[in-house]
Amino acid sequence: MKRLHLSVGGGYEVLVGRRLLEHLQDLIASTGRFRQRCAVVTDSNVAPLHASEVVARLQASGFSVTLITIPAGEASKSMEVATEICRRMLQAGLDRKSFLIALGGGVVGDVAGFAAAIFQRGIPYVQVPTTIVSQVDSSVGGKTGVNTPEGKNLLGAFHQPALVVADVETLGTLPGREFREGFAEIIKHAAIRDAALLSEVEGTDWESVQAGDRASLVSLISRNVAIKAAVVEDDELETKGIRALLNFGHTIGHGIEAAAGYGQLLHGEAISLGVVAALRISETHAGLDPAVTSRVVRILRSLRLPVRLNPVVPQEEILAALARDKKFEEGQIRFVLLRSLGDAFVSDAVPLESVKQAVARLTDEPSA
Repeated sequence: MKRLHLSVGGGYEVLVGRRLLEHLQDLIASTGRFRQRCAVVTDSNVAPLHASEVVARLQASGFSVTLITIPAGEASKSMEVATEICRRMLQAGLDRKSFLIALGGGVVGDVAGFAAAIFQRGIPYVQVPTTIVSQVDSSVGGKTGVNTPEGKNLLGAFHQPALVVADVETLGTLPGREFREGFAEIIKHAAIRDAALLSEVEGTDWESVQAGDRASLVSLISRNVAIKAAVVEDDELETKGIRALLNFGHTIGHGIEAAAGYGQLLHGEAISLGVVAALRISETHAGLDPAVTSRVVRILRSLRLPVRLNPVVPQEEILAALARDKKFEEGQIRFVLLRSLGDAFVSDAVPLESVKQAVARLTDEPSA
């Protein structure tokens, strides 16, 4: 097991390893930070795979558990679902001395974390991420929130977890598409902070790893958590411009995700397209070597992540979603660019016309 410490939110640990769900009750108890009553929030995909084991082990250790299962999918990342989670907790008699466990992928972590942030003005919660996206990215750093029809993550709160437990064995239950989408976030981390990580991704058949001995996933996940943790510790509330680097590929990616209709593209698939666009903008406005773009496109293709936008996705809706994005400040877009692999910066000098051109070019098949 790898153990990483974050010195934000009172300090907490991220544990990455194999078969950690078998010891979740002990890992929670060992922190000394939790009372006996909790809610386990999961979704309709994860519940049949892991919920009964988690609930049974917690109950056997003396915890009183309320299981709350929400529908799987991006549509559950809503204020209505967050409210329903809170109401279920109230009906079960939970109070501000209780805690919450978010068991699932990024949607579950975001909406359950948000419910924890607002329930009786905030209770502790544990992230138990079960997808690559959530293990390397969304479970760490304390960003919680829900979507609105106007855009993604526009309602939310910073609420750091008290513990993160990432069991790589849960990744073995993922369908191939959901497994692969997480690599868009890994490639993002490599692009902004760790160029050597790209070689590790490039040189491994990860689908074979998923289907077989998942030990190497512990190292991969831990390496990505360390990148995310370092950025978050430097800029917890995204006030210095450092944490904004984690938005590489997300400015356009979120617009694509919204315009395509939430659930039509997985989050990582939309980010893959956003990364391609951001690389091209970086060539024009940051002097990025086009060979870098070609290399990343090849890796995305090898992971069967999209590098070409379906022309039926309306470009005007992508641009409209961009205008509502949190990365706009006083009408000016803040765009994450690369000078080279591992060397990212935030620019407010990217004209909207360049963004429009990059979106339009996504409908062309990129060369690599």
